[in-house]
Amino acid sequence: MNYLKITALFLSAFVFLSSSCEEKKTTGEQSPEESLPPVETQQPNNPGFKPAFEGQTRVAGVKTTTPYEVTVITNELVKPWAVTSLPDGRLVITEKGGSLRIIATNGNMSVPITGFPDVDDRNQGGLLDVAPAPDFDHSRMLYFTLAERTPQGSLTAVGKGRLSDDETRIEDFNIIFRAIPYFDNSMHFGSRLLFDKNGHIFVTTGERSDLRTRPNAQKLNTAHGKVIHITTEGKPAPDNPFIGIEDVLPEIYSYGHRNPQGLDIHPVTGELWLSEMGPRGGDEINLIKPGKNYGWSIITYGIEYSGEIIGEGITQKEGMEQPVYYWDPVVSPSGMAFYSSNAIPEWENNLFIGGLSSKHIARLMIKDNKVTGEERLLADEGQRFRDIADGKDGALYAVTDEGRLYRIAAK
Repeated sequence: MNYLKITALFLSAFVFLSSSCEEKKTTGEQSPEESLPPVETQQPNNPGFKPAFEGQTRVAGVKTTTPYEVTVITNELVKPWAVTSLPDGRLVITEKGGSLRIIATNGNMSVPITGFPDVDDRNQGGLLDVAPAPDFDHSRMLYFTLAERTPQGSLTAVGKGRLSDDETRIEDFNIIFRAIPYFDNSMHFGSRLLFDKNGHIFVTTGERSDLRTRPNAQKLNTAHGKVIHITTEGKPAPDNPFIGIEDVLPEIYSYGHRNPQGLDIHPVTGELWLSEMGPRGGDEINLIKPGKNYGWSIITYGIEYSGEIIGEGITQKEGMEQPVYYWDPVVSPSGMAFYSSNAIPEWENNLFIGGLSSKHIARLMIKDNKVTGEERLLADEGQRFRDIADGKDGALYAVTDEGRLYRIAAK
């Protein structure tokens, strides 16, 4: 293992011994005099697009005052895509080529764990997300998303299998859901996967990044550009909003998404949050509600990569949800996690999002479902941050496309 320790120390803020300051530490809220200019200083791609409400973009900057330590646990991963915690605190990590790793927080790393079908690991495809079953301690079942490739094309698939007792293989892997239709490219699979409190599964899917498939995000008879909600057997979750409606896929929970690669549940409110990649501008953070339309590609705060306007060039439309927050220029948001610990009190319940093209971790302070502050972390590392996990030990763990696993914890 190659270990590298980096200490990130920030100037300590003067602490007032008052109840108001204690509340501020608990919520992560900062008073106006502690706010900084917005962290984004570049011009937007389309200056004509205006936010729908104050604080929807370029909110005031904030800076962490608690000393914390950043450790590179390993730099030997091969194109990791997802990291999450097992019940015993170890980390399980997917590698795009089709293997799994289990790593202890002290750096002990397993051999590549196999047992998966062939995956389409071109471009954005591969073995993607992983989540342990709620009863993993007894069942040893793990759930995955992957890009499945067939003669018909590729799609986002959800599968499951049992981690063998010796932790060298996934046994009896089988696919339980396919996000139809197949399409022959290797882009926009979405693929974040998450268990809800009832033991059902949320899955994100992309609209496959083609002008021919882009309209599918608005169509309810395809699984492209959706949040899907299924049981562990791949059936529609019983409380889904479109069950029993003719010509509508009953697995759909929300629609109108482009390429959502981040998904987590707020540790206090229990609400579902999602990060979504826009085109040139228009990356979004969305609060997901059942049956709602999130607008792609009819409304967007982004433009085509060519510089052309998308559709009618509108950012708002009745019946379509506004993002809680958006970025322009983009940060390329991938995996994300709420910080549930109070080991770093000002981070409690903050949202942390991995940035790919932006090469930093975005920290968002959220109050009453609005973003109240933004900070950029680890921007000097030069890494594409692919996923972030809220560890069992009060630390955050992040993997990068370059093969690193980071631990970020109170010093």
